[in-house]
Amino acid sequence: MALTEQKRLTLHLISDSTGNTLASAARATAVRFEFADFTTEENAFVRTREHISHIVEQICQPALILHTLSDATLQDHLTNLAMQRGIEAVGVLDTTVQAMARHLGAPARSQPGQQHRVDHNYNERIAALDFAMAHDDGVDPDRLLAADVIVVGVSRSSKTPTCIYLGYQGVRAANVPLVLDVPAPPGLLAAMEAGVPVVGLVVSPGRLAQVRAHRLVALDRGGTQGYADIDTIRSEVAEARLFFERHDIPVIDVSRRSIEETAAAILVELRKRTS
Repeated sequence: MALTEQKRLTLHLISDSTGNTLASAARATAVRFEFADFTTEENAFVRTREHISHIVEQICQPALILHTLSDATLQDHLTNLAMQRGIEAVGVLDTTVQAMARHLGAPARSQPGQQHRVDHNYNERIAALDFAMAHDDGVDPDRLLAADVIVVGVSRSSKTPTCIYLGYQGVRAANVPLVLDVPAPPGLLAAMEAGVPVVGLVVSPGRLAQVRAHRLVALDRGGTQGYADIDTIRSEVAEARLFFERHDIPVIDVSRRSIEETAAAILVELRKRTS
């Protein structure tokens, strides 16, 4: 098959819980097939034979079923129905679960939604999300001492979404903006002095100018002086880099990084401090 040939495939995702894990796995796999056109049908909280039967009856080829059903009876029911229709059904976690079971010498739980149960870790994640929102863009800088990490950068360098994503990982992340020709907030300097980890985010001036210009259009504030001016932005980025260098702050260039990649890089920096 030529790589330029367009192939189409519908992925039917069947989960007995929220489906977030399954959707993430499907996306991570699909991006490896650039020549293919995928359509995704998501089915969450599927916990009865009747629900499975209804889903399979509606499937049209070409299709592939991906599932994270934890109940063996429901897995068998889905597999049998899919085979009758000539459709492949794949349990995306089965290989990993089976390998762990072999090494541990014990079967896995069959209760659905265990990764989303309300426990100490869940409460910690919620608290971290609340922390990220309460400490957005330098709000209440005197409380930065309570942060696990402080994310610093110029405006529109993806500080807020990165902190929220870190919060979902259970990391208490605060963010502080750097403003051209304005001294760094005393609360930030005090937190740095106390040893709170700080990570700097930078963006290429050209990329930042585009982001800010789009932001101004969205806010209908096209005349805001200097905000999207490339020369002003160059000065902001240069001053931020000097601040990071002066205080020996690790820097992450987010120009071509996704929020997930930026957060992962920050977690690497945090692990370096504890290793």
